[in-house]
Amino acid sequence: MMTIRPAAVAGMFYPDDPRELGAMVEGFLRQANNAYTQPQAQPRMPKVLVVPHAGYVYSGQAAAKAYGLLEPLKHQIKRVVLLGPCHRVAVRGMALPTVQAFATPLGNIALDRSAMAQLLNLPCVGYSDAAHAEEHSLEVHLPFLQSVLGDFSLVPLVVGETSPQDVARALEALWGGDETLIVISTDLSHFLPYDRAREVDRATAQKIVQLRTDLHGEEACGCRPLNGLLHLARQKHLHCELLALCNSGDTSGDKRRVVGYGAFVLTEAVLRE
Repeated sequence: MMTIRPAAVAGMFYPDDPRELGAMVEGFLRQANNAYTQPQAQPRMPKVLVVPHAGYVYSGQAAAKAYGLLEPLKHQIKRVVLLGPCHRVAVRGMALPTVQAFATPLGNIALDRSAMAQLLNLPCVGYSDAAHAEEHSLEVHLPFLQSVLGDFSLVPLVVGETSPQDVARALEALWGGDETLIVISTDLSHFLPYDRAREVDRATAQKIVQLRTDLHGEEACGCRPLNGLLHLARQKHLHCELLALCNSGDTSGDKRRVVGYGAFVLTEAVLRE
């Protein structure tokens, strides 16, 4: 019998009705695709996406700017390595689940158990179902990935107290080729006034594009997985591009205490014909 991690934040962060959820995601993706007015002269293969993880009414538009890039790659990307911070359970190192699949209202996603077994060779990686049970930083990405990719396998990692070098080693182990996409889940600043948040988030976005590895929690709640990714991106000479930058004041209208959202793409190779 297959063991499944059920959706924990359906009905809160995103709709729990499959039709409503599918329509919402498709709407965000359609809006994002309509905004791409001048494609790059030499489009590049997305290897890494950095995407926010708030409720869809707040960060769905920004997330769609990243996930919309994947629609032409539906039959190419077969595995997603997804890293996000822990919000509910403290984690030392990085935590994998023991289940065989993750569920959303759009269906089940099989986990790549052989790839996960590779990670267990690293001393900083272990199992913790508790870390995954109520964690939203990974779950909110899954309906977007299901909508754009269809069938794929998943390697979900909750990242706690660990070094950029440890995260980089885990990513290197599963880097793969064009069949593997890496997604780093993070929001930006939290609970600043609107104008101050815009200033802080612009500076943070510049650091991310420059592949800086000294981000801290006040700049990005997913700073640990993000710093690890950027550490490896420097070694691999990746190019990082900002796709979207906004905050909850832009989407909800309340500008007193806002949360920042940014979407980025990192590329390593020109798309092949």
